[in-house]
Amino acid sequence: MPHIPVRLAIFDCDGTLVDSHANICRAMESAFAGVRVTPPSREAIRGIVGLSLVEAVAALAPDAEPAFHTAVAADYKTAFQRMRADGSFEAEPLYDGVVDALDELGRQGWILGIATGKSDRGLSHVLAHHGLTDRFVTLQTADRHPSKPHPSMIHAAVAEAGADPHLTVMIGDTSYDMQMARNAGVRAIGVTWGYHDAAVLRGSGAHAVIDRYADLAGAMATEAVA
Repeated sequence: MPHIPVRLAIFDCDGTLVDSHANICRAMESAFAGVRVTPPSREAIRGIVGLSLVEAVAALAPDAEPAFHTAVAADYKTAFQRMRADGSFEAEPLYDGVVDALDELGRQGWILGIATGKSDRGLSHVLAHHGLTDRFVTLQTADRHPSKPHPSMIHAAVAEAGADPHLTVMIGDTSYDMQMARNAGVRAIGVTWGYHDAAVLRGSGAHAVIDRYADLAGAMATEAVA
């Protein structure tokens, strides 16, 4: 039988599918306060969204020892769990147009995946909350991979989905997503409603940058990797 090419669209989660900055900032502030260190600004915290947790803390406190990074990362996880338990966790809404965009890609024959700095547990919670669990055939998280921009998540997603790398697209809101896509040899589409602006996305290797989900299908029409 002839080979049928598989086209794979891989999405980042935080800043791309859902707006999660409020919870991330509050948990990070709590984690730094827990070790009696002044928390970084919210602008700085937004800038590291997308990295795996220890790497994110290291980027926020580059002069600190590795033990400090590990301790703050552990406190961040505890803060997140506490926020869920005490009801202070804020809903992480989908960005406008997400569901319509996923529907349109499905009609066009794309299969869908996720590559995120979230944990398995955090991603599962978000997808279940929004009824999206069954939309994605491959879920790659920080629990099983090096931090972005290492290409491991994309390589695993392509293999699990049985996709063609030259027909795979990474959609994300940060330079880490764009660099990861380039490192993996797949197309990179940046979105401007997340945590890094258009200039940063383009400078990090985005093949295209969009301002709304309605433009995603058109941006994905060109399939060759530059």
